[in-house]
Amino acid sequence: MSKKTLETIAEAMVADGKGILAADESTGTIKKRFDSINVESTEESRRDYREMLFRTEEAMRAHISGVILFDETIRQKAADGTPLTQLIADAGSLPGIKVDGGAKDLAGHAGEMVTEGLDGLRERLSEYHGLGAKFAKWRAVINIADGLPSAACLTANTHALARYAALCQEAEIVPIVEPEVIMDGSHSVERCYEVTSAALTQLFAQLAEQNVYLEGTILKPNMVVSGTDHAEQAGVQQVAEMTLDCFKKCVPEAVPGIVFLSGGQSDEDATAHLDAMNKIGALPWKLSFSYGRALQAAPLKTWLGDADNVADAQAAFAHRARMNSLAAQGAWDAAMEG
Repeated sequence: MSKKTLETIAEAMVADGKGILAADESTGTIKKRFDSINVESTEESRRDYREMLFRTEEAMRAHISGVILFDETIRQKAADGTPLTQLIADAGSLPGIKVDGGAKDLAGHAGEMVTEGLDGLRERLSEYHGLGAKFAKWRAVINIADGLPSAACLTANTHALARYAALCQEAEIVPIVEPEVIMDGSHSVERCYEVTSAALTQLFAQLAEQNVYLEGTILKPNMVVSGTDHAEQAGVQQVAEMTLDCFKKCVPEAVPGIVFLSGGQSDEDATAHLDAMNKIGALPWKLSFSYGRALQAAPLKTWLGDADNVADAQAAFAHRARMNSLAAQGAWDAAMEG
């Protein structure tokens, strides 16, 4: 692998004021999104929707550094025959690819999951590199409940993330490592802090064991937030302060950037939390976003599968991209949402 190549890609992924669009929904997941707006999920409708986003010049060129794609999408062509990866590249953004096989039940551990997909990954990464992928993503799912997560869950998931990352770098693809501590549940923000700390500590130990080059690696974590069903919800400033405190203790300075997942937060909450962290400042890594729903919910509801709504849907996407770009620079204000 070329360390310089990996560094260059990683630095571009966290360029000032830019973040990543997560458009890697599986066929099943995007069907649920389309069902919510009464649009049939077909290969063509999925293509049209994503093409609409990638052709939003105002958002892509100014605010989006990379796009995570699904296997189907990285192979698709726009209605005019242009490969979707070319649309992304033409907008000055980097094509990426989701390579994990999804989270499955962890045998012997009720309520816990492990992400599959390592078998054959070397060959798939080689193919994706040929299709234009500059980076990849692998998501681990870590649930919080009584007695969870177990040590076995943390070990299995962080070891898989590290093996995936090493294979990516071998293929000159920058790995995004995503150990997502799920926000669903009745746990406190303090419990989320504990579990996030444990997951990150184990992740970086495993990455070191697998000789993963941190300067060519991007972290995609959850924020430290209260469980969705907890009686007391941590405020924006508390989330920002606890998240940064956790990361300063657990994330090596060699990592060039952290791109947060939104994890089910509302659009504005995801933006406000990111902004509050960047306003604190004096950080060793870039802090930006890698949002799916928090970038797509508004344009999806506006589009409704109707070509007449494309311009308005693109405007909705451009607005959310701009808001998060400002948040990545600590320059957002709630008044800008009007």
